[in-house]
Amino acid sequence: MSEDAAAGASEIRLNAWVRGHVQGVGFRWWTRARALELGLVGSASNLDDGRVEVVAEGPREACEKLLALLRGGGTPGRVDAVVERWSPLRGGFGGFVER
Repeated sequence: MSEDAAAGASEIRLNAWVRGHVQGVGFRWWTRARALELGLVGSASNLDDGRVEVVAEGPREACEKLLALLRGGGTPGRVDAVVERWSPLRGGFGGFVER
């Protein structure tokens, strides 16, 4: 992301729970790559129930772009639904990791 796009942007946290065929198909790796391209920090984690939880922090516009990508149909596997929650920035991430 350009410095101009980041200037003055409000920072926020996005939690997104992605349901579908999203484990064992490279979905977390793909999510990490997209998040890093957008200048976000956070994580993508497999959950025991088959979903992937994505936590991303950074400018709201970049988080919204990541959310649109998660819902966009170009992901590995198959996304059936994405549930999102927005909250204040918490910090603590040093990059974007797969868990």
